[in-house]
Amino acid sequence: MLIGEYLYSIDHKKRLSIPSKFRKELGKKIVITRGIEKCLVLYPLEEWGKLAKKLESLPTSQIDVRGFVRIMFSGAVDVGFDKLGRILIPDYLKEYAFLKKNVFIIGLSNRIEIWDKNKWQDFRKKTETAVGDIAERLSELGV
Repeated sequence: MLIGEYLYSIDHKKRLSIPSKFRKELGKKIVITRGIEKCLVLYPLEEWGKLAKKLESLPTSQIDVRGFVRIMFSGAVDVGFDKLGRILIPDYLKEYAFLKKNVFIIGLSNRIEIWDKNKWQDFRKKTETAVGDIAERLSELGV
C-alpha cells in the first residue's frame, strides 16, 4: 500500500527520486499526469489502466467530460525509473504543478501525488483545520 508523505528534492537535471518503499509497489514503469489540485499524480500501470477504462466509458456528449478526459490523457506520460530510482518530470508537468526544488511525495493507497512543498503545507494545514467537518460529510457517504 502506498502511504505516507516524504520530502524530496528535484535535482538540476529535473529528476526526482521516489522512495524505495513506493518503487517496490509501483513496478518498473508508471504513468504521471496532472492532478486536480495543481499537483502531479503517479499511477502504477495497472491503476492507470483501471482509470483509463472508467474515463473512456464516460459520455463524450458532455462538455465537462470531454474537457476532463482531455486534460488527464494529454498530460499523461509513461516513465521508467533509472538505476537510482529516479524519474524525469517533463517541463510541462513541472510548470503545471509549480514544482521547484523541494517537493512532497504523498502516498494515497493506489497512487502517489507530488506537490510543491509550500503548496502541500498550505493544503494540509487548511484540510487539517476542517477535518471535523470533512469527517461529518464523509459519514453521510458511509465512511
